[in-house]
Amino acid sequence: MSQPQDHAAEIISTRVFAASRERLFAAFSDPKQLAAWWGPEGFTNTFDEFDLRPGGDWKFTMHGPDGKDYANHSRFLEVVPAERMVFDHFAPDFRMTITLADAGSGTHMIWSMAFPSAEICESFKPLCIPANEENFNRLEASLLA
Repeated sequence: MSQPQDHAAEIISTRVFAASRERLFAAFSDPKQLAAWWGPEGFTNTFDEFDLRPGGDWKFTMHGPDGKDYANHSRFLEVVPAERMVFDHFAPDFRMTITLADAGSGTHMIWSMAFPSAEICESFKPLCIPANEENFNRLEASLLA
């Protein structure tokens, strides 16, 4: 997937978490932890493959609260522990960049979802913006558990 050239084709979600960059990275890099919080409220996950390295695949099914299953496939492009993860998600196509930065005693997490065009990006904003916030809420709750 080619990276969009303008910010109009990106959805950016951020939050500061009361946890270290290492703890946030562990919540993402451990498939058991990740499966417990990934996705919007009410979703569960079944991971078929999780190979967190450049070129590695992440294949999983999100099970919606409506009983529907949503197959997902991503491929990791870059993994810098406790700093940055980049992966391409297929169908819908977007590039996710997750950045972790120190923020006082916590960590600022930035999710950038870059779509091939501004039109595609706009069509996903009503779904992705609230879903990302729910995802962050679930991550925050898992860090406290």
